[in-house]
Amino acid sequence: MRIDRLELEGFRNYVREAADFDSRCNVICGENAQGKTNLLEALVYLSRGKSPRARTDREMIGFQADSARLLARVYSRDREFKVQADLFRGKRRKLTVNQVPVKTNAALGDVYHTVLFQPEDLFLIREGAAARRRFLDTALCQLRPRYASALAGYERAREQKTRILRDYDQRPGLLEALPEFSEQMVRLGAALVRYRHQFCLRLAEAAALHHRECSGGKEALELRYQTVSSVEDPGADAGTLADQLRRHMDSHREAELSSRLCLSGPHKDDLLVTIDGRDARQYASQGQTRTAALALKLAEREIYRNAAGEYPVLLLDDVLSELDPRRQEFVLNRIAGGQVFITCCEEDRLPSLLGGKVFYVEHGVIR
Repeated sequence: MRIDRLELEGFRNYVREAADFDSRCNVICGENAQGKTNLLEALVYLSRGKSPRARTDREMIGFQADSARLLARVYSRDREFKVQADLFRGKRRKLTVNQVPVKTNAALGDVYHTVLFQPEDLFLIREGAAARRRFLDTALCQLRPRYASALAGYERAREQKTRILRDYDQRPGLLEALPEFSEQMVRLGAALVRYRHQFCLRLAEAAALHHRECSGGKEALELRYQTVSSVEDPGADAGTLADQLRRHMDSHREAELSSRLCLSGPHKDDLLVTIDGRDARQYASQGQTRTAALALKLAEREIYRNAAGEYPVLLLDDVLSELDPRRQEFVLNRIAGGQVFITCCEEDRLPSLLGGKVFYVEHGVIR
């Protein structure tokens, strides 16, 4: 997978810019707040239909613009694609692939995949469970369109159930609809559990290898998917999982009514990380947590390659500057084979190491 060209108009601080990229490495240089991360954000949005930073599409439209246009010319699965997103302040966005309208984010994910690595990802291990769930969801939504659909349905049902729990004291009749949304969460939640379990098995194998290599064979990384306690085997069939999720939810009914929160379901899942048998979140050093985070991201890239038959586009947003020389070398030695975008303040030795192009960004202008 590769992005051959990107055109931006009215997007963030880009008035109207275009760039033709190298199929190997593209180094994006510039001072802070010039637009380097905005460029990567556009590439991510066109692959996922969702920004890794903005909560709404309106936030990505330039201050002096009423709309924004993002267009990428992509080569993937031995075909050429033109992926375009038009964002507006007063109406719904328009997404097209080869000028054919598409309605879902998953349709963009079918064209090309991106793996984004940001400085905050280096703290993935130390953060709460929500950060690691977001990591799983982001990866799986690109890999498996059915997962994206199930996740969207689950979140809609959870939102409706939360509203009922919040407002039922003023409108008792709302409780009649509670079983319906609980059952939707159970049915869709079973699908989420199965997908997450399968992904985590592959992730654990690949991440353990990367972590062992980066640590010089001195440390062993283990990952374990954790879902609700009533689930005995997350790899069981959907019917069995639904029964076990339902039993857990029924046992929490009174607590949910009392707290007015959805306390049961895979929206509480976590990815448990241990290093040499000890909980990494509590006991790992800063260097160990960074190595583990690197291992997770590189493992994600490997899983994409194995699933799609080609590497996803790898986006490193100012990550190398946060790493010591040994970990920098480890990353640079493992990103060959696919297209890479690296943002940095100074190009230093990256182009000579990796080959490719260097772009300079200043006040939203690319040269």
